[in-house]
Amino acid sequence: MNYELKQKPNLPLGSLWNLSFGFFGVQIAYSLQSANISRIFATLGADPHSLSYFWILPPLMGILVQPIVGALSDKTWCRFGRRIPYLFVGAAAAVLVMCLLPNAGSFGMAVSTAMVFGLLSLMFLDTSINMAMQPFKMLVGDMVNESQKTLAYSIQSFLCNAGSVAGFVFPFLFTVLGISNEAPKGVIPDSVIYSFYVGAAILILCVIYTSLKVKEWNPKTYASYNGLTKPLNEEKVNVFQLLAHAPKTFWTVGLVQFFCWAAFMYMWIYTNGAIASVCWDVDMTAADATKTAAYQEAGNWVGILFAVQAIGSVVWAMVLPRFKNRKRAYAASLAIGGIGFALMPLFHNQYMQFIPFLLIGCAWAAMLAMPFTLVTNALQGYGHMGVYLGLFNGTICVPQIAAALLGGIILSLAGSVQSNMMVVAGILLVIGAFSVFVIKEKTVTE
Repeated sequence: MNYELKQKPNLPLGSLWNLSFGFFGVQIAYSLQSANISRIFATLGADPHSLSYFWILPPLMGILVQPIVGALSDKTWCRFGRRIPYLFVGAAAAVLVMCLLPNAGSFGMAVSTAMVFGLLSLMFLDTSINMAMQPFKMLVGDMVNESQKTLAYSIQSFLCNAGSVAGFVFPFLFTVLGISNEAPKGVIPDSVIYSFYVGAAILILCVIYTSLKVKEWNPKTYASYNGLTKPLNEEKVNVFQLLAHAPKTFWTVGLVQFFCWAAFMYMWIYTNGAIASVCWDVDMTAADATKTAAYQEAGNWVGILFAVQAIGSVVWAMVLPRFKNRKRAYAASLAIGGIGFALMPLFHNQYMQFIPFLLIGCAWAAMLAMPFTLVTNALQGYGHMGVYLGLFNGTICVPQIAAALLGGIILSLAGSVQSNMMVVAGILLVIGAFSVFVIKEKTVTE
């Protein structure tokens, strides 16, 4: 049976908001992870040159989990929908692990055992976050027409960054409220532990909201809006055939993604050490550097800086839809972010660091909105949106894995100075900006 292609309707602003609202909670969990993983493992005793290896697990789980979630959810239909069951189960699992991970040093285990416990917790946390995160991208791809996609992904970007602000500032806020930011050797401070607890509670509440508010299309309705020959739950999927027939935009946007996500991986890994040395004069080559109060204070300030980045991203996300030329806006945003990275080692005042992180926020806003707008527009009529977006997640995960594997080597080449890794990140973003012009964009009129 052939389904006549129907135009997806325009959705009211409230519906676009509801599609992505749960992303606010998911991003709180993700930001707590990204801002505190290096701090947690450094506190447990990890060497700076091996620190990047602890970051291999998150993108590795993403590249494994998200295509599976995409493929399974394409074929799923139950009373709760197609994507919603996966995001709800993922969020519930994330809540459990978020209560365990920051306690890696609190159970009286030996350092090596605590490291293994932390790694296993990190693996399960990132698996569950990926399981919860991917459906939100698929919901927009499923239910939003091309003319509204930039707006829809900008709303998602706004909620993402608002969640980031909340997650990033929690440790600093709890310290101000009197919760201890210091702890015995090898133990994570209570300010970080309580941040994970509160983030877990907000995550599940936000996901419940989206689960109750969003009603997904059934397979036949979805097929009619995408011109498919049969509903996806009746069609067999060959991932390799799908990749072979993927539009060129899928691959060229992936090239840009490689440089962007490698750059941000280095930011997440090395910002704690960079800020501690540049702004707090902590000698990060010293064996006891991570055990000092100054390092933990710098760790809290990194959360504030990441929040500033998220605020810059929120503002820039509202500006991006106003650009008529997506590619120029994308390239300019990445170049601005590259300049921000290059400026970071030059500012020794902690408040002056707001300037580079605001600039970095411009790149982050574009990275969250532009790739999925370009790719989902190019995939219109291809079907299997969930599988394709799961596969496209590989363009996020592979560069992070490569960056993590090479991090220790590049750090040594950079004189073992963690702030120099910010310059490396800036160079990568500028290369990504030039790569944008390789993309052949499909417009809504094509």
